[in-house]
Amino acid sequence: MTNFIWENFFRKTDQDQEVLEALRQTFIFSALSKKELRFVKDTVHVRMFKPGESIFRQGEVGVGMYVILKGSLDIFVDHLATSDGPALRTQLVTRLRSGDFLGELSLVEQNSRRTATAIACEESELIGFFKPDLFEILDRQPATGVRILLRLSEVLGRRLKETTMKVSELKAELRHASEPR
Repeated sequence: MTNFIWENFFRKTDQDQEVLEALRQTFIFSALSKKELRFVKDTVHVRMFKPGESIFRQGEVGVGMYVILKGSLDIFVDHLATSDGPALRTQLVTRLRSGDFLGELSLVEQNSRRTATAIACEESELIGFFKPDLFEILDRQPATGVRILLRLSEVLGRRLKETTMKVSELKAELRHASEPR
């Protein structure tokens, strides 16, 4: 019996260290001090997902972001098939692995809807950081919350720039393709 208790104690300590390290390496939390990271660690939620299990589905209300602690996720987007009528088609967008994060837009957008579906490829352990967690941090440690929000803003700004560049490139390709030859 004593051995079981000690095993659980050390397993919990190891997981705490893994979560702290994953948060430290995630851009949104990387500017935080060790003390601030420990506070965030005590706020987040760690959950296991089985292969094929949905983390979230496109169109659902988003409540927060996830950091992949272990495992990998496939990200899919459903869209209408244009030439075949109203049938929905699912397209694989990317595979995310340990250290990647997703869903951060739902932390700042009111009534945010998920823009994609995330499915576990293998047994995966994720750190959930939800809007109520962010509000708790902002209430209890405002300076920490502001640092998180500034980093979150940087990520969203960078992704917006990348999307704008990609849309511009696609528009140019469409114009070029439609020019008479």
